[in-house]
Formats: sequence, C-alpha cells, structure tokens
Amino acid sequence: MTSTAIGVEIVPSFVQDAWWTPDATEIVGHSADVRDASTGEVLAQVSSQGLDLAAVVEHGRTVGQQSLGVLTFHQRALKLKQLAQFLNSQRDDLYALSARTGATKVDSLVDIDGGIGVLFTFGSKGRRELPNSQVVIDGPAEALSKDGSFVGEHIYTRIPGVAVQINAFNFAVWGLLEKFAPAFIAGVPTIVKPATPTGYLTTAVVKLMIESDILPAGSLQLISGSARDLLDHLDYRDMVSFTGSANTANKLKSHENVVHGGVRFTSETDSLNAAILGPDAVPGTPEFEAFVKAVVTEMTVKAGQKCTSIRRTLVPTNMVNDVVQAIEKRIEQRVVLGDPLAEGVTMGALASLEQLEDVRSAVQAMLAAGGELAYGSLDAPSVTHRDGSMGTSDDGAFMSPIVLTWADSEAPELHSLEAFGPVASVVGYDSLEDAIHLAAMGSGSLVATVCTNDADVARQLVLGIAAHHGRVHMLNREDAKTSTGHGSPVPHLVHGGPGRAGGGEELGGIRSVMHHMQRTALQGSPNMLTAVTGVWHSGAYRNYDGGHPFRKNLAELRVGDAIRSDLREVSLEDITAFANTTGDTFYAHTDQEAAAANPFFPGIVAHGYLLLSWAAGLFVEPAPGPVLANYGLESLRFITPLAAGDSFRVTLTAKQISPREDDEYGEVRWDALLTNQNDEIVATYDVLTLVEK
Repeated sequence: MTSTAIGVEIVPSFVQDAWWTPDATEIVGHSADVRDASTGEVLAQVSSQGLDLAAVVEHGRTVGQQSLGVLTFHQRALKLKQLAQFLNSQRDDLYALSARTGATKVDSLVDIDGGIGVLFTFGSKGRRELPNSQVVIDGPAEALSKDGSFVGEHIYTRIPGVAVQINAFNFAVWGLLEKFAPAFIAGVPTIVKPATPTGYLTTAVVKLMIESDILPAGSLQLISGSARDLLDHLDYRDMVSFTGSANTANKLKSHENVVHGGVRFTSETDSLNAAILGPDAVPGTPEFEAFVKAVVTEMTVKAGQKCTSIRRTLVPTNMVNDVVQAIEKRIEQRVVLGDPLAEGVTMGALASLEQLEDVRSAVQAMLAAGGELAYGSLDAPSVTHRDGSMGTSDDGAFMSPIVLTWADSEAPELHSLEAFGPVASVVGYDSLEDAIHLAAMGSGSLVATVCTNDADVARQLVLGIAAHHGRVHMLNREDAKTSTGHGSPVPHLVHGGPGRAGGGEELGGIRSVMHHMQRTALQGSPNMLTAVTGVWHSGAYRNYDGGHPFRKNLAELRVGDAIRSDLREVSLEDITAFANTTGDTFYAHTDQEAAAANPFFPGIVAHGYLLLSWAAGLFVEPAPGPVLANYGLESLRFITPLAAGDSFRVTLTAKQISPREDDEYGEVRWDALLTNQNDEIVATYDVLTLVEK
C-alpha cells in the first residue's frame, strides 16, 4: 500500500528487506478489514497469515545487527537527520492518508510533524551528547589498585538482539518514530507492529523510509496484522516496547520468555491523567482561562484518543460549576465535529466503530457508578460530512465531547475507568491535601497539569503528586503561550509513568537510547580500558614522539599522543601583577599573614587562573596549523596550591578524538595535568579544541 493510494486489498509487511503479502486464498478467516473512520468505507484488509516471525527476528539479529554495528553513534544520528528531512518533504501524502483515520489537520500535525520532529531531535542530540564511537562511558574510572595498574569503570554497549515495538492505534506515525529513533541510534534493529485500525498509515511511512535508501539493511522491519507468537521467538538479547491497554500489557508481561527468558519489557498503558486548578486561579485570571483551554484541547485533539489526555479535572469545590460552564462555552464556540476532509472541522471521528462502542460503554459504566452528565450526549451527534452536508452518521465513528461531574469525588470508577475518547470528569476538592490524594487515586499516571500562579501552591502540589506521575506540567500566565501543552510528550524528556501507566520510560533524549543498551562493569589496566573505549585513561601509555600533537590533523592524531612541558617558576611579582591586572585581590594572593592563617594555604599562592593561562602558554603551538580553536575546558579541579617560588609543568594528552560526520573538522578532548616540581598534582582539567580532519 503506497502513501497515496487507498484502494489496496492487503496492507503489506516489510520483512527481511522485502515487501511481503499473504496469499489471498489463505487469509479467509485470518484477516481484518480497516475502514475510513468517517465514512465506514473499507480501505484495505490486514493479515499476517503465513508470515515466518522466527525468520523476521533472526534477520534483525543478524543482518540488522551487522549493518548497524559498523556505524558510530554520530553516523546513525546523521542518518536520522537525513531521514527526517526526506519525510518532511513527503508530508502532504501522509496528511491525506491520516485524514482517513479520523484525524484533523491539527491531529495530523501532532502525529506526523511530531514524529518527524522526534527524528530531528535525536539526530541532533545523538551527535551533541554521544561520542562518535560505539561505546558510551558511564561515569569516571574507579581506582582498584594502589599503583593504578588495575582500574574499573562502566560502559554501555548495544543489546545484541532486536527491539520489538508494539504500538497503539492513536499515533500511527509518532508512535513508530518515537521508538524507532532511540533504538536506531543505539544500533538495535527495530521490528514494529502497529495497531490494525491505523496500521496502513504506519505502512505508508515505512514505505517512504525504505524508499529513501537511507536505512541500513535489516534495521527496520514491519509486521502488518497479528503477531501473536512473536514473543515465542525472543530471548534475553531482545526487548519489547509496548503501548496500549493495561490488560494486553499484563498478558504480554506474563509470557514465559519475559518472566523466565529475560526479554526486556517496557510498557506505556492506561492513564487517568489529572489537571489540578489551584485555588488562586479563579474565573477571570489568566490561569483559569489557560486551564479551560488545556482541558478542551485534550478532550478534542485526536478526539480525546491520547494516552496523555486529561481524564480527571480537579478543581476547588466552589468552582466546579464555573469550570463546567467555561468548558461548555469553549466547546460550543470552537469545536466543529465532522469528517476531517470537510472544511472547518476541528474534531474528527474516533478511530473505528469498535472504538466508539468501547468509549460509549465506558461512559455508561461511569454514569451507572455515580457520574452525572454535565455536558454532551451519547446519542449519535450531528456532524459535517465530507461533502459539506450536515447530519448524523451510522457509518462514521463520531462522538460528541462529554463532561461528567461526580458527587462522590472518591468513587472508584472515576479513578479506574478510562473512556478513551472525548470524555473528561470535573471533580471538586476541598484542600490541597485532598487534591493530592485524588490525583494519586489514579494509581500512577503519565502526566498531570498543575495550574496556579501561587509558588507555594505549585510547590505543595508538585511535591505531593510527582512520585505518582511520569511528568508534571506546570501552567501559569508566564508560560501559557509557550507551553507545548499537557498532552504533548517532547523527545527531550522521558515519557512514561509508574503503576497503572505501565512503569516504563520512552523518549527522554539520550536516556531512551540507553534503554537499548547494556551497562557493563569493565575492569583492567588503563591501557586495556583505553583500547576498549577509545578514550585515554590516566596511567595509560603516552606517546611523546612524533612532534607536537597540535601539528597533527585528525587523520594523524592518535589517542595518547602527548606533550610534556618544561618547569616554569611562579614568583611573588608574577602573582602580585596578576592580582593587580585582573582585580582578583583575594587575600590568599596578596596578604602573607592572612594566607598563612588559612588551613589550605602555605602563604601567598598563585591564582588558579594564572596557572591555567600560563599552562596554555606552555603547551600551545603558536603557528597556524590543524588546531582551529579552543572552545572551552571542563572538569577543572585545583588540587595542590602553588606558592611563590614553586614551579609547575603541564602534561597534555589527546584523550578523545571525535570527527564530525558532516564537517571538515572534529573535536579533540585533551587531558591537562599540572604538576609541581615535586610531581604533586596541582590541577587537572580537560581542554576542548576543534581540529581539522
């Protein structure tokens, strides 16, 4: 099925680097129809009957692992950037297809542009925050012997299997790309299994990704249709990332290969997310307006089919009616329900008639448990059809926004039933402690909003609910216009939550890359650790031959290349002149008696920054050459004070070399070691330079 064509009989899978469809004669009774959410028109059939899932897994573990394994983190990240640029040029075709899922233009922007934005973000962060290598060092080295010949540290390397990504129906594009991006940077092949109702849109994106010819062989496979025995073929080398219902997640987590076989399993599931209105945010305040806007947005974007939507709206008891009326007013003024392809429609259909029935059933159960219908109806609504006409639709999965109120704020169903559609409850609380208690009754949520302009209220609410949530969104007049919103996970921050929300984490920048890697404690000599990590370790071999390392470009420079300067004496006159010139007349540099009384100093000592300046003079190579710029230093520590009359030297060693994939230069990190005439350490730090390739 292409990104532009709708009338395709069977949605294909992409496995073992080829498109595959089942034999049409064998899928009778083993296929599902997928329909246009607004019209009920059958768009395609989906089936994986006859697909060899064991071969799919093995292809990822072998071909995918091999092709990704030859690339560095930076090379993979650059491919993500290129892929994002390619998909960005193909959005119009994807938007047209997305409308068939019931998504409006705004909904499609969240899904399609949001997904492409994830690729851009990881493409950037992967090159900025990871080394241009295949190993990540976690933390400093630990000395394990007195003479420094035996040391230890932690490293991250990619897991040796596949990342199976089972996605929900509501975000066919974003759900694919937000999981694929970190797995790809980590170097782990992806097998994606989209939800059937909207999987044809995922397939269209995968087709474009394959057509781009950017991805290495075996790095991405797609299963369209059922994958019931997929976990049977996984083991401790592999991981599963699931998004969907808690019931399905629990079934998968109980699989033998997860419980006893070591398959890594993360999930993002049901979530009764809350939004809390502070007592100060009364009608007429910017906070009240921003709060109501947020609630209505979360009810209507994607027709409320978002795992991050606001389900429980917690407000001071005396403001329940005000909030309900404000929500009603905003819905009436701004929400136009209908076919997304019709002009002026702002809220589309649910993904399917089955989904519509599920949401209606959940609302009916909530009404039976004590909820009261404050706005909306369960009857078929009047909608704008594709041709512009108005009327009800028996074939489209349309539902009007629903607002419920509750006399009993602790009714179990309020805090346990999720109507995965345009449904929210408005509930009163009597105190901040009560609001915290009610928010926690969701038993773990992905996100909560705290809307207040009172710093004390914000502090109390956030600290009270943070441990029950994966993300807390603070909203007030200062960020109302710039906030990405309650329901919009961003790739820089983790997306997940404890308890009912699944207990997993996705996104989170480089944190999510590390989910696809194994942390290993590495022990050995400095030379062996240097060989494995590509980063020079203190005590490892230094190469003083071959001339000044600043005369070497990246093709010539090697980790361990070093220079050791002569000693330079520091006089009292030097210290005094530096103090007078800079204005840094701290007593340790100017007053012998006061300095001697300080337990850290033997008397007047040299400024640390004087030593750094002179150190640069001791190691710099002044003539033009491969070193283009010094752009900073890191991890500076002053260890032993240098008194007037003492001397020091600098030893500079190439510590880490990181060529840039798309520039004619790269970064070199140098280990700088300042020692005195007695070989005692005076200072340590890393010098950062840009060097020609």
